[in-house]
Amino acid sequence: MNLEPITIGIILANVLPSIKGFDDDSFIRKYLFNISAIDNGQHYRMMTSGFLHADVMHLVFNMLTLYFFANSVIFTLGAQYFLLIYVASLLLGNILSYYFHRNEPHYSALGASGAVSGVLYASILLFPNNSLYIMFIPFPVKAYIVGICYLIFSIYGMKKRVGNIGHDAHFGGAVAGFVITLILRPNILVQETEIVVFMAIPIIALFVMTKLGKI
Repeated sequence: MNLEPITIGIILANVLPSIKGFDDDSFIRKYLFNISAIDNGQHYRMMTSGFLHADVMHLVFNMLTLYFFANSVIFTLGAQYFLLIYVASLLLGNILSYYFHRNEPHYSALGASGAVSGVLYASILLFPNNSLYIMFIPFPVKAYIVGICYLIFSIYGMKKRVGNIGHDAHFGGAVAGFVITLILRPNILVQETEIVVFMAIPIIALFVMTKLGKI
């Protein structure tokens, strides 16, 4: 599969600073997402943290996911809207992380997972009936089902603090991809009404759980 120039640019923008950060802790500490630093006015971290990764596997996993789903978004919406989804998903993912960890001054995070989640969710919404193969599942699964399960697991991960993973950033990124894609392609709501509603249920559930203090 050929990569579009915008995808190559984003991959390079992730790979180069991430590689530098692997051997330079001070570089990582200066640009990663950190609640205390953001509270002290270093708002640039909301963006720069999305181009750093903890290790090679973290970087490779995010870039492979981007590789597999970027073209479907670019070819359908155009490179400029793909970039909009990527950046907005990165920011909303970190905004959600800030909201849920605002009282934890030492909380830190890094990675493109929020941005990549937005691209993934946009692709799923554009092609909800495509079949996806998931690790450890020996049969294809409809894309929209994967999307729903992804958000449900993210809620579970946020509530239970599962692993050293930014589940809130994943969720926020996915929501950005979902909303922006619907704005750009409102016909999806008419053509795939039930699927859109089902995909929105976890988003509504998180909102309700937050209001009730359950997460």
